[in-house]
Amino acid sequence: MMTRADNKNKLVSQAEGASQAATPSQTIAAYLKKMEPTFAEVLPKHIDKERLLRIALTTIRTNPKLLECTIPSLMASVMQSATLGLEPGLLGHCYFLPFKNNRTGTSEVQFIIGYKGMIDLARRSGNIQSISAHEVYENDFFELIYGLDENLKHIPWHTRSDERFDQPGMIRGAYMVAKFKDGGHYIHYMPKQEIDLHRARSKSANNGPWVSDYIEMCKKTVVRSGWKWLPISIEMAEQVVRSDESVRKDITETATSEVPIIEYNADDLETQPQQEESEVVPEEQQTLV
Repeated sequence: MMTRADNKNKLVSQAEGASQAATPSQTIAAYLKKMEPTFAEVLPKHIDKERLLRIALTTIRTNPKLLECTIPSLMASVMQSATLGLEPGLLGHCYFLPFKNNRTGTSEVQFIIGYKGMIDLARRSGNIQSISAHEVYENDFFELIYGLDENLKHIPWHTRSDERFDQPGMIRGAYMVAKFKDGGHYIHYMPKQEIDLHRARSKSANNGPWVSDYIEMCKKTVVRSGWKWLPISIEMAEQVVRSDESVRKDITETATSEVPIIEYNADDLETQPQQEESEVVPEEQQTLV
């Protein structure tokens, strides 16, 4: 005969087993699997569906703070990554940045396009022959003349023949050069002071790539600032502006409705090493985590 103690032990064992089977990583993997057909519908032809979802899941798993974020905001970030055809994580195409929504008390995900992602999107327009962005340091020789005959000359500090420097010095700014297939070109330079004003207006000014990849974000900022002067379709330009530095939760409700929500405790969070228009949450209601 089973005693009350036996019943209690059985219930405890069942609860422990359910807890072990319901980790945040497994829950997110289940949602990604369910939404796989939806992601496939929006992916550009040059992006492999399995690769993108594998990279997205790895990016989420290796950042414990992302595992604490709401499922809709996570799935929406992956959806934006799929729609634009940009890979999150180490390549620097785009980033998933966790932050605390002080209004709702939940953690959500902000989608940020990186420098390499901006360059990749510009090249896909079909009207650009080449596009590049570079940072400028104090010990570089840099000369830019605007006018009817624009002239740009940039000699990095380590290749200068007139002077010898052991270090680059402080960063002075960044510039972008785009050459068009019709023979035209566009040069855009931003001093560091102007770049930092853009950073100050960002919700992620003191976290994420602005801290871990400052130089890359300087180059991304100058490309985005000059975006409106590039021969890119209105649809692509609007999509980039709408997606960059956004928090979306409205595009996954139907797609995720049939996936059972698996409850878990905060103690179940996996603690693996951390790597370095949409609904916009007011800045005063955010705390970056």
